[in-house]
Amino acid sequence: QLQASGGGLVQAGGSMRLSCTASGITENTFSGYSLGWFRQAPGKQRELVAGMSDSGMTHYPEDSVKGRFTISRDNSKNTVYLQMNSLKPEDTAVYYCNTDLGRGYYHVVVGQVGDWGQGTQVTVSS
Repeated sequence: QLQASGGGLVQAGGSMRLSCTASGITENTFSGYSLGWFRQAPGKQRELVAGMSDSGMTHYPEDSVKGRFTISRDNSKNTVYLQMNSLKPEDTAVYYCNTDLGRGYYHVVVGQVGDWGQGTQVTVSS
């Protein structure tokens, strides 16, 4: 089970760090997962904004977040983080994390991931 937290209301230009902790699995299992942070804005499809393979490779498919968002993980805590800087109103969305269930990072990219947990709302005011 994945639980995202750390969202809230922030002014444009501000920063926020999201956390997502996986429960019910061991550290060894978690360390073998590729991870992704996704977001869904009202009226839009869910999109991958940052991913990290089990080996630590990072991937930011959305040009709009490159240089502003950073994904990281702490396997000892079964937790993945998303540091978001220079936030913009267009970053407003519900943010979710998910995993590839050990099947390979490609599955994160195409959205073939585990069950969706509760996301966390990020609202950026102008």
